[in-house]
Amino acid sequence: MSPKRPHRRRLAFLVIGLLLFYLLIAYLFIPFAWERYARHHPSFDDDPRITRTGDDHPGDPINVALVGSHDELTSIMQLAKWDPAAALGLRSDLKIGADTLLSRPDDEAPVSSLYLYGRKEDLAFEQPAGDNPRQRHHVRFWRTEKRNDDGRPIWVGSASYDERVGLSHTTGQITHHIAADVDAERDHLIDDLKGSGALSEVYTVDDYHTTREGRNGGGDPWHTDGRLRVGVINNP
Repeated sequence: MSPKRPHRRRLAFLVIGLLLFYLLIAYLFIPFAWERYARHHPSFDDDPRITRTGDDHPGDPINVALVGSHDELTSIMQLAKWDPAAALGLRSDLKIGADTLLSRPDDEAPVSSLYLYGRKEDLAFEQPAGDNPRQRHHVRFWRTEKRNDDGRPIWVGSASYDERVGLSHTTGQITHHIAADVDAERDHLIDDLKGSGALSEVYTVDDYHTTREGRNGGGDPWHTDGRLRVGVINNP
């Protein structure tokens, strides 16, 4: 037998083995992995990207999402030291003005209503930034019609940082004006939620926003890297 024949046979077995390995990876394992990933990571493709004001102006961008029940969401926000926010009204407007003049912190400072899916936010939370009520962290959440593969509700939210109190450029009402870097507030919220120990997973949806800058209903500019950050709350 020619000494080259065993070498060629080994080479043929190697090529066939590599081909079988490629077929298993490309046509079995990778599709299975993507299917499993998709089941655990719902699509946000058909969700709106920008909230709306009550008079149908563009509002703040959506930049966070959470997976969990209503009680789980309120619980993790409490653990992360974010407080429920009151709704705006004459009484709360006057309280904002008094707190601003007297530099009194307010852990239940109100937020104006924004709209998604034709309704205002389902939940809103805020976190004071020091003793100055002009500045605070805040987020609004809307429950979507979607559920993950475990049947748990999916919420989308808009997190932004209020840097000062002033008059709305569109309504003239007393309101907070947001900082332009909405990504910083998105990441601050996710860091607080991770610090609570009640998130089982955090992942990022790249290119969620294709339009990456704009102005909200109060005339405040904003910009983003286009990413949506998603947190999955521990399932008890």
